[in-house]
This record gives sequence, C-alpha cells and structure tokens, in this order.
Amino acid sequence: MEYTPKGVCSQKITFEIEDNKVKSVRFYGGCSGNTQGVARLVEGMDVDDAISRMEGIKCGFKSTSCPDQLAQALKEAAGK
Repeated sequence: MEYTPKGVCSQKITFEIEDNKVKSVRFYGGCSGNTQGVARLVEGMDVDDAISRMEGIKCGFKSTSCPDQLAQALKEAAGK
C-alpha cells in the first residue's frame, strides 16, 4: 500500500498488511530517526492496536503527525 500523508513533513508512507499485522513500513521524508523508530515499533503489530496507539498524536503545533498519518493510512487500507 502507498499513502500520501497530509500536513506533515513526510511525502509518502508505504506498508503492507498481512494477516491483520503491519509489515514493511517505510516513510519517505520527515524526521528520519523518528519515522524509522515508528516503523520498527509498529512492524508485526496488530493493525487495530497500531491505530489506537498512534491516532491523534500531534507534532508541535500541527494537528497531525507522521504516526497519526500512518494510523490514517492503516484505517483507510483496512476499510475502517
């Protein structure tokens, strides 16, 4: 799957969902250390758990963040 985030520094997020688990997450752009950390932490996690942990996280004064955008991407991919 490929998702174009809105309102954050990263330009693209790619990922896979297999057996309702998050796989192969990669952020393009954004804060490299943070996005790599988020990607590694959610890999293997249940989609619903990942969404509930990341949804609503804000970055500074922005109304969203890269983790929140990943949650939105997962929701869209899972039809939620």
